[in-house]
Amino acid sequence: MEDITVQDLRKKLEQKEDFILIDVRELFEHNEFNIGGELAPLRSELAAKIENLADQKNNEIILYCRSGNRSGIAKQLFEQAGFTKVRNLLGGMLAWREAFPS
Repeated sequence: MEDITVQDLRKKLEQKEDFILIDVRELFEHNEFNIGGELAPLRSELAAKIENLADQKNNEIILYCRSGNRSGIAKQLFEQAGFTKVRNLLGGMLAWREAFPS
């Protein structure tokens, strides 16, 4: 599935669309600033999160991190596990804060 821009994600959040939002950064990064995603750090908790979501393989999942790199890796892991609607937030939280500086 195509990745998503910060502008499109913000619209989805504002419209309260149904999707799963996951932050794959570390706890300290999540605590500094986040947009409401469930925390599942790539290095320590993502594998368990993928297993826990096994019954939702056809639901939309949006992943984010600081710049889009870790969430890009996470997207590949979800897809390898059979998930069909996984999207990476392009530019991550850096792009979010640049687009929405408040």
